[in-house]
Amino acid sequence: MRKTIKLGLVTALGLLVLAGCQSVTDFFKTTQEQYLGLSGTVRTFDENSQVIDKLTGKSVSIQSDDRFDMTDELGNISKESSVLDVTIGSSQVLHVGSTLIFSEDGLTDYMDKYGASVELETDDRSLPFVNRFFNQIKNDWTGQSKLILIRSQNGTPLATYFGNKVSTSAPNGIPNTTYLLIDGKRLIIYRADFTIYDTDLLD
Repeated sequence: MRKTIKLGLVTALGLLVLAGCQSVTDFFKTTQEQYLGLSGTVRTFDENSQVIDKLTGKSVSIQSDDRFDMTDELGNISKESSVLDVTIGSSQVLHVGSTLIFSEDGLTDYMDKYGASVELETDDRSLPFVNRFFNQIKNDWTGQSKLILIRSQNGTPLATYFGNKVSTSAPNGIPNTTYLLIDGKRLIIYRADFTIYDTDLLD
């Protein structure tokens, strides 16, 4: 009986440790996206960071469209497709080329929230620009750890996200794409520049 109790306690502690592990959370989030979809918003941007379109759904999943993979004479994949196959509910969107961001519900784009109140004279990507954002949002959240500044392919700022626990990963089979896990929520960045700042640098 005591062995059973000890085994149960060890198992429970192990599950608690795993639950707090970013890589495990990331795995389950990716599995959820592939099989159930995630509730959130897909936005695409032009090179000047202007929104081209915005699509919101309760079951969003993004994969590479492997019909456009390039193969060699032996049939092996020599270059993976950059065409995204986006499903939103029962509908499909194919996308390639311009910057795309998917943000799961619960994430805040601080560029949207504070964009009207920040004076941008140039496309300067220096640390003072980041500090202006940080100074405006640091009172909203406490214990911050990472600030993510996303720019278009020509360097124009387009989105800013913030989280206590931030990690990155590279999805299998989707070129030019980065997955981020921000406080348990998924952010997907396709064809964009970004910098992730440790917020200790911004104090």
